[in-house]
Amino acid sequence: MSPLPELRYLSVSEIFSSARALADRRPGLCTLRQVGVSRAGRALHLLSVGPASRAVLVVAGAHANEQTGGSTLLSLAERVLLERKLRADTSWHFLLCADPDGASLHMAPAPRTLLDYHLGFFRPAGPEQPEWSPSVLPPDRLPPETRALLGVIDELRPYLQVTLHGTDLGGSWVQLTKDVPGLAEPFAKSAAELHIPVETGPSDAAGWPASGPGVHVMPAPGSYAAYPSMPDDPRHSTWYHAHRYGGLTAVVEVPMWASDLVDDPAPHPAPAAALRHLARRLERDASEVQRILAEALPRLPGPEGPLLRAAQWALELVPGLAGDWAGEPLPDTTVAYVGSVDAFGRRLPLRAAAMLLRVLRESDDRAAPRLERLVTTWSEAFAARFRARWVPLEHQVEHQSRTVVAAARHARRRTG
Repeated sequence: MSPLPELRYLSVSEIFSSARALADRRPGLCTLRQVGVSRAGRALHLLSVGPASRAVLVVAGAHANEQTGGSTLLSLAERVLLERKLRADTSWHFLLCADPDGASLHMAPAPRTLLDYHLGFFRPAGPEQPEWSPSVLPPDRLPPETRALLGVIDELRPYLQVTLHGTDLGGSWVQLTKDVPGLAEPFAKSAAELHIPVETGPSDAAGWPASGPGVHVMPAPGSYAAYPSMPDDPRHSTWYHAHRYGGLTAVVEVPMWASDLVDDPAPHPAPAAALRHLARRLERDASEVQRILAEALPRLPGPEGPLLRAAQWALELVPGLAGDWAGEPLPDTTVAYVGSVDAFGRRLPLRAAAMLLRVLRESDDRAAPRLERLVTTWSEAFAARFRARWVPLEHQVEHQSRTVVAAARHARRRTG
């Protein structure tokens, strides 16, 4: 991997301090207010720029391990303040961090390698993720972070919600709950200028129609599901809540480390055999982690914490997902898609192992050294297989910012 001389992601407190400074500098144009409280009592804050009733909502920090969004959000707020035309008839609203509790547990502010990143890794179990919880929990059990986000959407009625996501290794892509004609061109241009590959077949959007390379539109409810075993459905997430007001959501993904192996749209020569191989490897790797967990679990002190819950939840996804991959492949399966599944298959047991390792280290458990060897080996193999190269943080931020502005412009034309 290439060296990372300039890297440092912002903490939630640093993001808040910068947003507070912006609001203090332009009090007639900016407001910063609390819109909710997390399960652990941490405040959720919304920075608003401009008085117009037509609104764009930008959400950062929905996934604790996806750290670029906070910096992107601040960059966008500065840009909106500087460029009057962006706020001529639109107000901009920035949810600083949707999951401050999760962010406090992801301990990788300056990862120099994928191993560094995973040694501090945290991503909550699905029911504890603010955007995903409505797809797996009944309304009366939604966490307060989710209720706060839904309340902001109900208040603002945004014509566009943008949620800032990221991937550890791969390329950039966009997921849309409704098509935004014209977005694909500026998205691709930005990625090319910043030397970020466009992920043309992300497993997150398996089977979805594409309005351009890397720009994927979620299918209508009731349509074919590529991974029927997965418990969550994006069509029941907070992403769809804007639809009740005529709006839509764009999910902008950007990689920390790029791989030029994820943008090949050529048909894969033997997709069924390749996917069966990846399914077997996924089951084998997860079994290694599961054995260590089963051995160590009786020795661990209670009560069960978020790291252990998240590791167990990730492992529980594996049997069904492996079965999905071993079935009939999607029509026109591409080299890029198989590469994305390869990355997903490495990522899932590695994340479970990394979070379990943190639990075992905290307990000084004797199984920790064995698990640390697995996390080290898998992290290094992941980076080597995909020829990982660091994407400078300023490029990650600039690409997300450009894509958000382009989405706002083209979605505005769509809604009239």
